[in-house]
Amino acid sequence: MKLMHLSDLHLGKRVNGFSMLEEQRFILEQILQLVQAEQPQGVLLAGDLFDKPTPPAEAVSLLDDFLAGLSHLGCTIFAISGNHDSPERIAYGGRLLRHSGVHMSPVYGGSISPITLEDDLGPVDFYLLPFLKPAYLRSVMPETEIHSCQEAVEKALEGLPVDPRRRNVLVAHQFVAGAQVLEQEELLIGGSDGVDAALFRDFDYVALGHLHGPQSVGRDTLRYCGTPLKYSFAEASHHKSVTLVELDAKGQVTLNLLPLTPQHDLREIRGTYDQVMDRSAYTQQNRFDYLHITLTDEEDVPDAIGRLRTVYPNLMKLDYDNRRTRETGELLPEDTLEHQSPLELFGDFYRMQNNKELDDAQLAYLNGLTKEIWEEEV
Repeated sequence: MKLMHLSDLHLGKRVNGFSMLEEQRFILEQILQLVQAEQPQGVLLAGDLFDKPTPPAEAVSLLDDFLAGLSHLGCTIFAISGNHDSPERIAYGGRLLRHSGVHMSPVYGGSISPITLEDDLGPVDFYLLPFLKPAYLRSVMPETEIHSCQEAVEKALEGLPVDPRRRNVLVAHQFVAGAQVLEQEELLIGGSDGVDAALFRDFDYVALGHLHGPQSVGRDTLRYCGTPLKYSFAEASHHKSVTLVELDAKGQVTLNLLPLTPQHDLREIRGTYDQVMDRSAYTQQNRFDYLHITLTDEEDVPDAIGRLRTVYPNLMKLDYDNRRTRETGELLPEDTLEHQSPLELFGDFYRMQNNKELDDAQLAYLNGLTKEIWEEEV
């Protein structure tokens, strides 16, 4: 059985103020072409279909077009909600959609039933595990003490009717301990969200979502496929792809990566203003790519960003790297508001309002409050 693994579409996302909707439309069309060429029996969508719990109408329409395209090509679709999604919105209409071969994860209610497909070698059971936090489990199992994502996922998996003699596939959206994370993902994930890879030992393939970098964790068949597009400059060096999974007899799984080529890349370039604006430099590259430009001029260039955008209209970020910025420490790693933790954001606000730092008692109170709200140490 051939399967295609996707995750973290983040439809409706804006990067540094730029809408990614048309880039997403382009890459989803490319994925549909790959589906048509490869003819997988199933497509696994491992969460974060949208970038926000209440996505814009254009993003909802784009997902609708994509699911309809997959269904038209004869695929069975297995989709779950991620931490960016509203579980209720992803689940809406699911009981009707499954008659068209589109299986959307329901809101977690304490049990998960498998969906079974057949091939020449027999049945394959698919389990859809939406993003879980301890609060979700406590709401449906009030008698159970659950304090971490490890305990939540462990409890959810305990109740699955997994038959070890059959081929089993899990679609999940969690942070598996040991996976490599980007700097901004560390802030968003937090230390308490990690789950042990050993929890997934009963599954022949685990289609993971949550992390943007493609990678396997512990074993080849416990895999993050990564995002189909670059959504931060920390991903500038990534090569995006979808993962093609081939299930043969029990225990025999083959993986292949199918590369994706964006309409406009997200890149970083550096040099002096004159070097970057030299015609021989920009005519040999796609000047409409999304760019982070670092100028190495010793003096600031007047209206540099405006002048650069006459050649590079999708310039997202401009920095200087010279003797002044190195001495003052002005050139810092990318650390936008989007990537700061709630505690860091409040600390910045308090500092601006009061011209002093939070004291230890205030930090302890805020840390407890944010833990209660987000269920993680921030």
